[in-house]
Amino acid sequence: MSYLDNIRTFVRVYELGSMSAAGRDLRISPAVTSARISQLEEHLSVRLFQRTTRSLTPTEQGRVFYQGACGVLEAVDNAEADVADLTDNPKGSLFVAAPLGVGRRLIAPHVPDFINEYPAVSVRLRLTDRKIDLTTEGLDLSFFLGQPEDSNLRIRKIADIERVLCAAPSYIKARGRPRSGTEIIEAGHECLSLRYPGTKEFQWPLMTEAGVKRFQVSGRYESDDGDVLTDWALAGNGIVMKPMFEVARHIEEGRLVVVGEMTPPEPVQMACLYTHRRGQDPKTRLFMEFMIERIERAVQTV
Repeated sequence: MSYLDNIRTFVRVYELGSMSAAGRDLRISPAVTSARISQLEEHLSVRLFQRTTRSLTPTEQGRVFYQGACGVLEAVDNAEADVADLTDNPKGSLFVAAPLGVGRRLIAPHVPDFINEYPAVSVRLRLTDRKIDLTTEGLDLSFFLGQPEDSNLRIRKIADIERVLCAAPSYIKARGRPRSGTEIIEAGHECLSLRYPGTKEFQWPLMTEAGVKRFQVSGRYESDDGDVLTDWALAGNGIVMKPMFEVARHIEEGRLVVVGEMTPPEPVQMACLYTHRRGQDPKTRLFMEFMIERIERAVQTV
């Protein structure tokens, strides 16, 4: 298995462009990462990377070997998946990503139940509101809200999620309660924005009598963490657009008040994203079905 480990390490170094990043991803030390690459180069009698103090660049031999290495790993993964299907005993590590709100409220609470049912599987859950790349980040499955930009990936729709505009009573007392997107813009309301590196121009898609219209909102508060926006809204700092399941309790208990009722936000799609190869893995399929069933129940009861 050591040679296969060396190949897996090489593939992650190639994809991430960094020994240290690949080591963190594989949970091994930089020294072990470097040693595995050196062993592989010694075995092949070629140099796979050109190394300097500032960069790591694949050689021509490295680029050729990467294509073959990916095929080898895919064949091994498929073989293991076939065996798992026959034995009904999935095992191995699952790398899963989800937005912060979705992950904390709809995914993480059920991970222990999944592991109890399939004790040979370990789950590594990464929560982030930024855009992610399944391939380069070594993920098996990603839950997300919205529309994926990569059409080469497989998508499994879960539900259309209701969204709402809301603000704290203290903000409404100070600034008024807008009834529509137009009033929000005309009155210059403080809008709390979810932004991350690479975010395009920020707009809120609101449903009007003429159909969905995108309103160019603005404000002084921005974060790449959706829960931070909720905290700011609760503190009376502005209006936030959130999935209903994230703020339903705050609204029920009066800490947040729905605004812009005449032009509510367009519902957002919640779905799973995965590659064709990952989707063939039994543990990936089982985890996806397990979570989808629980997510559907949760969002239907909000």
